[in-house]
Amino acid sequence: MQLLLWFESIRNPFLDAIFSGITLLGGELVFLGFATFVYWCVNKKHGYLILISGFFSTVINQFLKLSFKVPRPWQSMEGFTVVESAKGGATGYSFPSGHSQNAVTTFGIVGAKARSWIVKIIAGILLILVPVSRMYLGVHTPWDVMAGAGFAFIIIIALDHFFKYEKLHKRAMPWIIGAVFVAAVAFYLYARVLTPLSSDEEAKSAVKNACTLLGCCFGLLVVYPLDSKVIKFSTAAKWYVQIIKLVGGLCVVGCCYALPKQPLTFLLGEFEERIIRYFLIVVTAGALWPFMFRYITKIKIPVFDKVGDRVYAIFHPKKSKALISGNKVK
Repeated sequence: MQLLLWFESIRNPFLDAIFSGITLLGGELVFLGFATFVYWCVNKKHGYLILISGFFSTVINQFLKLSFKVPRPWQSMEGFTVVESAKGGATGYSFPSGHSQNAVTTFGIVGAKARSWIVKIIAGILLILVPVSRMYLGVHTPWDVMAGAGFAFIIIIALDHFFKYEKLHKRAMPWIIGAVFVAAVAFYLYARVLTPLSSDEEAKSAVKNACTLLGCCFGLLVVYPLDSKVIKFSTAAKWYVQIIKLVGGLCVVGCCYALPKQPLTFLLGEFEERIIRYFLIVVTAGALWPFMFRYITKIKIPVFDKVGDRVYAIFHPKKSKALISGNKVK
């Protein structure tokens, strides 16, 4: 591939560091973290859309990887080199690119739903730069990243219809979540059947990802009914409360992620322990921590309230004056 050879020819330590940082934005943890942030603090419906689109996208991505078994560029192109630091995150087969799918899913939805043109532009730049970074680092071909991006766009367009209208959304959500769970189970069984036939690390990576995906989808199956019928939290809150929600929540979820693996590995096996661990992560992030929002939103810090009022007055001077005088602004 001439494009990969050109990227290889322009590599230098500075660009290596830049693109190594950019590529992280398409990783699993960034995807889950950003979707959680949107779910907690911005728009619950959009958070669900990012998560479900990402899960469907990952099922398709991993199914195709395991079916086509396309080797990585440095494995198939004689003499081609890869940025060594990128190899650790380039597990599994090459086609299609999972990082590209994650980036297009996350930033594509953010760009489409955001009201600010600045946010739209930044999201658009990032969903282009992440696929480019995969080619620059030498871990994917143009076909890999184009396929990954294309599948992500198709899934977003297909699912977005069910999230536009409130009545349709409420009727469709149980079916959509059920469908993504069934797809995750089907892929897990598919991966588990094929893996014994192969001892290569790429096939084992597929099983690892299948277990992660199954745990996440199983968690979502529990979270949605709890949220819609019991918790019913609101994303709205004062700016400093949003920070408390986000930072506190990430710490709590991080503790779940850091739970010792050995006991679960002993009981369930090297990969199946991820089913339980990621189930706990999703349930904690989607239900247990949001249950605390009813108490967290009652926090009041007058000094921070005054700071918020002053910042609001700077950016909205007319509305601020109208609120003080009691007049309405059209």
